[in-house]
Amino acid sequence: MNLPRHDESSYADPVLDRRQVLQLGAGLMLACAIAAPAVQAQPNAWPQRPLQLIVPWPAGGGTDLSIRILAEEAGYRLGQTIVVINRPGAAGTMVAPLLKAALPDGYTIGQLPLPVLRHALMNKVPWDPLTDLSPILQVSSTTFGLLVPTSSPWHKVQDLLDWARQNPTALMLGSTGMGSTPHLAMEELLGAQQIAYTHIPFKGTTDQMLALASGNIMAGVNSTGFAPWVEQGKLRLLAVFSDKRSNRWPAVPTMKELGFAQSVYHSPWGLVAPSGTPAAIVKTLHDAFRAAMFTPRHLHELQRYDQDAAYLDSPSYKQTLLQIAARERQLLQRMKLLAE
Repeated sequence: MNLPRHDESSYADPVLDRRQVLQLGAGLMLACAIAAPAVQAQPNAWPQRPLQLIVPWPAGGGTDLSIRILAEEAGYRLGQTIVVINRPGAAGTMVAPLLKAALPDGYTIGQLPLPVLRHALMNKVPWDPLTDLSPILQVSSTTFGLLVPTSSPWHKVQDLLDWARQNPTALMLGSTGMGSTPHLAMEELLGAQQIAYTHIPFKGTTDQMLALASGNIMAGVNSTGFAPWVEQGKLRLLAVFSDKRSNRWPAVPTMKELGFAQSVYHSPWGLVAPSGTPAAIVKTLHDAFRAAMFTPRHLHELQRYDQDAAYLDSPSYKQTLLQIAARERQLLQRMKLLAE
């Protein structure tokens, strides 16, 4: 039996192959030796995996949408995805216990709304936002407005007040939660007028705006997440709780100019990490989010809700939180809402 012959010229010299392998191995060893110092210089480059950003509001609201863009822009700069996790309820305070329970490694951070500070003063809770959270930076500040459905007969704040005074407890007014800034704003306004009303708390802006636009409640106070609803003609803005008129709605008066001097409310918010997060990681987060804050895309999104960038670095933001907590304590004490 004749076996087919193989063309030996198609085979490489085995000795030559071994030489090539040895040469290649030597080259790789040299390359590794040269690259080793660079690898050792950043043995634990952070972050190594995606991050979580807790937003204590339902998905789809103004704050949620702007934070998603902010997170996406910051993720580009960190080289990792930042996943937004919505944890609504309890007037936006769920972020505090969740961050206290998280590892202080920077992989779980959250949005800190003003009600977190207030809730800790109004209730006995097993967490303290001033000691259990590490400020990263302040991002923005919201303006609040008094709204009614476009079908409402009320075109002025005084119209609402007159009707509510003649119909005690009949006014059904919604806010974004018990103890939230919208709740306190109306409590102070109506309380000063000795007007009794029915408070309807919601988990967030989207739920509240839907109920208001459909007529399930008669009026509501909310942050500037209401902007698209007003622009689409679904809601009417009666007044804003700021110290000056909005550039977006210059025809809408402030509560202050209507004679309610105490009705000036702002709600600054920022990002925080669990207490004990290494300073170097906090700085990395700060730098990424600060750059993301001032991207045209994020600034445009803030403008959609009549907000501006209100940047504060980590130390300044911490000092601001301490000052806000002191002012909130005085307000709640005056309203007899301070926890015993």
